[in-house]
Amino acid sequence: MLPICSSCKKIRDDKGYWEQIEVYIRDHSEADFSHGICPDCARILYPGDYEKK
Repeated sequence: MLPICSSCKKIRDDKGYWEQIEVYIRDHSEADFSHGICPDCARILYPGDYEKK
């Protein structure tokens, strides 16, 4: 079980430190991450580019 913050999604490690989920997964697996913006967040962050028609 991984303790995760319901607001910022940081994960608490075994030593009690909070770190970004990407950092935790990268350090505990062979996964690598790239970042983008999903359509829902893009509409919030850039509302002028996603006006409803």
